[in-house]
Amino acid sequence: MKKFTIFGNPVSHSKSPQMHNAGFKTLGFDGEYSKTHLENGDDIKKVFLEGGFSGANITVPHKEYAYRYADSLDPLAKKIGAVNTYINDDGKIKGYNTDAFGFYKSIEKFEDVNSILILGAGGTAKSIAVILKEKNFDVTVLNRSENSKDFFIGFGCEFYNFDNFPKEKRFDLIVNSTSAGLSDQNYPAPLELLESLIKDSKYAVDCIYGKMTPFLELAKKHFKIYKDGEDMLLFQGVIAFELFTNTKANQKLIQSMREGLKKID
Repeated sequence: MKKFTIFGNPVSHSKSPQMHNAGFKTLGFDGEYSKTHLENGDDIKKVFLEGGFSGANITVPHKEYAYRYADSLDPLAKKIGAVNTYINDDGKIKGYNTDAFGFYKSIEKFEDVNSILILGAGGTAKSIAVILKEKNFDVTVLNRSENSKDFFIGFGCEFYNFDNFPKEKRFDLIVNSTSAGLSDQNYPAPLELLESLIKDSKYAVDCIYGKMTPFLELAKKHFKIYKDGEDMLLFQGVIAFELFTNTKANQKLIQSMREGLKKID
């Protein structure tokens, strides 16, 4: 049996195991997917190889560590600087980023979206920004600090922190890529600023899934179309699953993975 896992901190909330295990069952693939709580991102390569894993997914806050310790990278992961999928290739680690296309697939049905604001500047934000710029969206990043500013500017995004953000700017879609609201009741930006932005937007997406976060509650309060990160998780998971099993997912398999996500663990 091949072993797979998801690395994160926290990771207890993850529904990736039930999604992938449902896929393995549908495919008749001899694999088992578990959760691995990893405190120190610098240990990811050692734990992955010593654990005998054939593949893994990586969630916050370890995606940039995963990038650093991969032996080789797919072109998109190299461009983004963040990895969310590992494949064990005979003791060498191949790093991939499936978040980018997973996110894009999740917003495909939104209409009349041109300007997008991403809250946060971590690995998930980088994935989203790169794919959106490739698809010719107007992308702005708002972060607490100046961390990774040069990365986003280099891809043609506008970048601001909470202190220098021009309050007159407006966006069609606002995306929370931070962990604010995952295990607390925090907002990803100052409430007054966030409220004014959401008021004038059309859509709101939170990359956190399975929870009505304060960010989404705010979008609901202002009657915006909103969604959590379930579709992003599903579609990035499908791409990772194809890498794990060296198969092409059909609709039956994708549906089984979606149903797996919805099961109460």
